[in-house]
Amino acid sequence: MSPAPNPLRGEAALVVGGVSHVLRPSFENLVLAEGELGSLFALVERAAQGALTLTEMTALLWHCLPGEGRPERVAVGQAVLRMGMVEAIGPVRAVLRQVLQGEP
Repeated sequence: MSPAPNPLRGEAALVVGGVSHVLRPSFENLVLAEGELGSLFALVERAAQGALTLTEMTALLWHCLPGEGRPERVAVGQAVLRMGMVEAIGPVRAVLRQVLQGEP
Protein backbone atom coordinates (compact mmCIF):
# COMPACT_ATOMS: atom_id res chain seq x y z
CA MET A 1 0.00 0.00 0.00
CA SER A 2 1.25 3.46 -0.89
CA PRO A 3 1.44 6.34 1.54
CA ALA A 4 -1.40 8.86 1.42
CA PRO A 5 -1.32 11.19 -1.58
CA ASN A 6 -0.20 14.78 -1.05
CA PRO A 7 -2.58 17.02 -3.03
CA LEU A 8 -0.17 19.95 -2.57
CA ARG A 9 2.27 18.04 -4.79
CA GLY A 10 -0.43 17.20 -7.33
CA GLU A 11 -0.79 13.64 -6.08
CA ALA A 12 -4.01 11.64 -6.04
CA ALA A 13 -4.95 8.08 -5.15
CA LEU A 14 -5.92 5.35 -7.59
CA VAL A 15 -7.25 2.00 -6.37
CA VAL A 16 -6.15 -0.90 -8.58
CA GLY A 17 -7.03 -4.45 -7.60
CA GLY A 18 -8.08 -3.33 -4.14
CA VAL A 19 -4.72 -1.64 -3.48
CA SER A 20 -4.43 2.14 -3.21
CA HIS A 21 -1.58 3.64 -5.23
CA VAL A 22 -0.36 7.23 -5.27
CA LEU A 23 -0.33 8.96 -8.64
CA ARG A 24 2.81 11.07 -8.93
CA PRO A 25 2.78 13.39 -11.94
CA SER A 26 6.55 13.92 -11.89
CA PHE A 27 8.40 15.50 -14.80
CA GLU A 28 9.77 12.12 -15.84
CA ASN A 29 6.36 10.42 -15.68
CA LEU A 30 4.68 13.21 -17.64
CA VAL A 31 7.39 13.16 -20.32
CA LEU A 32 6.81 9.43 -20.77
CA ALA A 33 3.05 9.97 -20.96
CA GLU A 34 3.52 12.76 -23.50
CA GLY A 35 5.78 10.54 -25.57
CA GLU A 36 2.94 8.05 -25.88
CA LEU A 37 -0.10 10.35 -25.94
CA GLY A 38 1.23 13.43 -27.70
CA SER A 39 0.92 16.96 -26.38
CA LEU A 40 -0.36 17.12 -22.82
CA PHE A 41 -1.88 20.52 -23.59
CA ALA A 42 -3.92 18.89 -26.37
CA LEU A 43 -4.89 16.16 -23.88
CA VAL A 44 -6.12 18.85 -21.49
CA GLU A 45 -8.17 20.39 -24.30
CA ARG A 46 -9.73 17.01 -25.16
CA ALA A 47 -10.53 16.49 -21.48
CA ALA A 48 -12.24 19.89 -21.33
CA GLN A 49 -14.36 18.86 -24.32
CA GLY A 50 -15.24 15.50 -22.74
CA ALA A 51 -13.35 13.74 -25.52
CA LEU A 52 -10.80 11.67 -23.57
CA THR A 53 -10.71 8.03 -24.52
CA LEU A 54 -10.42 5.10 -22.15
CA THR A 55 -7.01 4.39 -23.66
CA GLU A 56 -5.79 7.94 -22.95
CA MET A 57 -7.08 7.93 -19.38
CA THR A 58 -5.50 4.56 -18.67
CA ALA A 59 -2.15 5.52 -20.22
CA LEU A 60 -1.94 8.82 -18.34
CA LEU A 61 -2.77 7.22 -15.01
CA TRP A 62 -0.42 4.28 -15.59
CA HIS A 63 2.51 6.54 -16.45
CA CYS A 64 1.93 8.54 -13.25
CA LEU A 65 2.19 5.48 -11.01
CA PRO A 66 5.65 4.99 -9.48
CA GLY A 67 7.62 2.27 -11.25
CA GLU A 68 8.23 0.20 -8.12
CA GLY A 69 5.11 -1.84 -7.44
CA ARG A 70 3.31 -0.40 -10.48
CA PRO A 71 0.41 -2.61 -11.51
CA GLU A 72 0.15 -3.89 -15.06
CA ARG A 73 -1.44 -1.44 -17.49
CA VAL A 74 -4.34 -3.79 -18.14
CA ALA A 75 -5.10 -3.80 -14.39
CA VAL A 76 -5.20 0.02 -14.43
CA GLY A 77 -7.61 -0.11 -17.38
CA GLN A 78 -9.80 -2.59 -15.54
CA ALA A 79 -9.79 -0.32 -12.48
CA VAL A 80 -10.92 2.60 -14.64
CA LEU A 81 -13.75 0.46 -16.05
CA ARG A 82 -14.79 -0.66 -12.55
CA MET A 83 -14.84 2.95 -11.35
CA GLY A 84 -16.58 4.17 -14.46
CA MET A 85 -15.16 6.98 -16.54
CA VAL A 86 -17.07 9.62 -14.57
CA GLU A 87 -15.41 8.62 -11.28
CA ALA A 88 -12.05 7.99 -12.98
CA ILE A 89 -11.95 11.56 -14.23
CA GLY A 90 -11.17 12.64 -10.63
CA PRO A 91 -7.62 11.23 -10.61
CA VAL A 92 -7.15 12.25 -14.26
CA ARG A 93 -8.23 15.80 -13.37
CA ALA A 94 -5.71 15.88 -10.50
CA VAL A 95 -2.89 14.94 -12.87
CA LEU A 96 -3.99 17.42 -15.54
CA ARG A 97 -4.33 20.17 -12.93
CA GLN A 98 -0.68 19.56 -12.04
CA VAL A 99 0.22 19.84 -15.74
CA LEU A 100 -1.55 23.19 -16.03
CA GLN A 101 -0.76 24.79 -12.69
CA GLY A 102 2.55 23.27 -11.70
CA GLU A 103 3.64 22.97 -8.10
CA PRO A 104 2.38 25.55 -5.58
